[in-house]
Amino acid sequence: MSYKEKGYITPEELEKLGLLPPRERLEKGPVVIAECPEEIPCNICVHVCPFKAIKMDKIYEIPRIDWNKCIGCGVCVPQCPGQALFVVDLSKPGQALITLPYEFLPRPEKGMRVKLLNRQGKPVGEGVIVKAWQHDRTWAVTVSVPKDKWLEVRAIWIPEK
Repeated sequence: MSYKEKGYITPEELEKLGLLPPRERLEKGPVVIAECPEEIPCNICVHVCPFKAIKMDKIYEIPRIDWNKCIGCGVCVPQCPGQALFVVDLSKPGQALITLPYEFLPRPEKGMRVKLLNRQGKPVGEGVIVKAWQHDRTWAVTVSVPKDKWLEVRAIWIPEK
């Protein structure tokens, strides 16, 4: 069953499409992953990247990342209308840092403990917000997650107090 039938993309499908950076690049420091497999007319990410690391020859192509140009700044994350951009950093010992889009309440704040959710929205553990900033009405939240969950975690849930 493909991502179109399931409603979410798997790591295997990302790999097959060439959308995952090499492991060596992930371990060097933060880098964006564009989990955008659809050929739709959208290229916002290309224009907001200050390092020109996201490329598309035509507006309806899948965005491609130049892993050598991307520094993982995360500027693109809250600006993607499809919420398909994530920054992953595997350079820290014992943890992974994932920056992901967030459009819910309560407002995310540094130090909050959160539930980690996979692509299907199912809980897969707990993490801590390391950083949060807002662009328009979308937040970019960097969360510390167990290193073995870096390819699984794609959303968070902030439990009510």
